[in-house]
Amino acid sequence: MNTSALIRPAWTPATIALMVVGFMVFWPLGFAMLAYIIWGDRLDGFKRDVNRATDGIFAGCRRGSDKAARWGNGSARTGNVAFDDWREKELERLNEERRKLDEMLTQFDEYARELRSAKDQDEFDRFMANRNKSTAPTKTDPSTGTTTTKRGKGSNLLDD
Repeated sequence: MNTSALIRPAWTPATIALMVVGFMVFWPLGFAMLAYIIWGDRLDGFKRDVNRATDGIFAGCRRGSDKAARWGNGSARTGNVAFDDWREKELERLNEERRKLDEMLTQFDEYARELRSAKDQDEFDRFMANRNKSTAPTKTDPSTGTTTTKRGKGSNLLDD
């Protein structure tokens, strides 16, 4: 058992506090915490015993489910040749439909991915154009008093 856990089956401050709070909120919670403190170290063995018992009980159910699984896979024959042939054809048709649907799904996913990429690229280009407009250095001509945007090599790191 992990002895570094905050809540473990031992008399630690955390478990005592939880037990007291449990009694104050709803008395069965306090008793449940007390039982965990006293007998909690036996829970692993109890869980193992319960798992073994349920495995033994449900072993017969597994045998029955094996038959159902074989029938679903198409490997079990019913004895009726016409029905078995029809079932095989239907299963093949359904598998072909599934394959077509999966193929269409992958095509649509690729199309949607391309659309998102184009939209993202457009938004990025628009952002960069707006950014470049707002960060372009300006120069005021003293003779006319007009402000012009100075553009040229090296005026902006992203223009290079």
